[in-house]
Amino acid sequence: MSRRGWLLFVVMSVLWGVPYLMIKVAVDGVSVPMVVFTRTAIGGLLLLPFALRGGGLRQVRKHWRPVLAFTALEMIGPWYFLTDAERTLPSSLCGLIIATVPVIGAIAVRATGGTDRLGRKQWAGLAVGLIGVGILVGPNLGGGDAWPTVEVLFTALGYAIAPLIVARYLDDVPGLPLTAVSLSLAAVVYTPAAIVTWPEQWPEPEVLWALAGLALLCTTIAFLVFFALIREVGPARATVFTYVNPAVAVLAGVLVLGEPLTVLIVVAFTLILAGSVLATSRDTPAPGPARAENTAETGVR
Repeated sequence: MSRRGWLLFVVMSVLWGVPYLMIKVAVDGVSVPMVVFTRTAIGGLLLLPFALRGGGLRQVRKHWRPVLAFTALEMIGPWYFLTDAERTLPSSLCGLIIATVPVIGAIAVRATGGTDRLGRKQWAGLAVGLIGVGILVGPNLGGGDAWPTVEVLFTALGYAIAPLIVARYLDDVPGLPLTAVSLSLAAVVYTPAAIVTWPEQWPEPEVLWALAGLALLCTTIAFLVFFALIREVGPARATVFTYVNPAVAVLAGVLVLGEPLTVLIVVAFTLILAGSVLATSRDTPAPGPARAENTAETGVR
């Protein structure tokens, strides 16, 4: 990989590793719908001018049904669930649970008729990853953190299924117009709830900075960098940063918010990471459609 590719890779690992921290700060000052609305509205507004240049909106319009499904599974549902969960759970824990996306994605491909066969290595990866998930979320499922933990698992499920929609139905739609339209649609959906829950007082500066960072850095700039990374190294290599950003999320939560880093978290993260790598590895090159399903990642977080 070129020096430019490595630079883009590092930037992406950070940009999609710190949203959990920013969400945690923002949701302490404004409502959940307000957080999601701000992120989607600003992101959509800033990306739409770029999307209009290449005429890609015509392709988006032709595939409006899968676009709506993708938007619901990647943004409208997951971003609400994740933000609501972070009112209770540490941001680092949320980031680690989201690290299960490759494992869930491998299961989803198989369950929805993917043509790839899972070998022993892939099945072992699924087992190892699920053990890591059990270690991580098991203690939370019996108490008051049960529903927030389930919300993060729903988020991971949406993140895993949405790329399958892209691979199977939106393969000819450019990523930038798709993202711009999806963000704009999500913003429209959350507008009424944002109006109803509009804060009575001006939020604290740290909340405003978190909202701005979430919308500008983790959404708008992140997508521009992501598409540049795809052009530089290709779609398969471009998604490898999804193995790194959970570690960034944990580090940010521990250093900035003082969240705990326990031996259990380290063991669970190691198992999830190892399981993700094994479950998404391949022994031989796969056919075109199946390969697309397993390497497709929008990275939207």
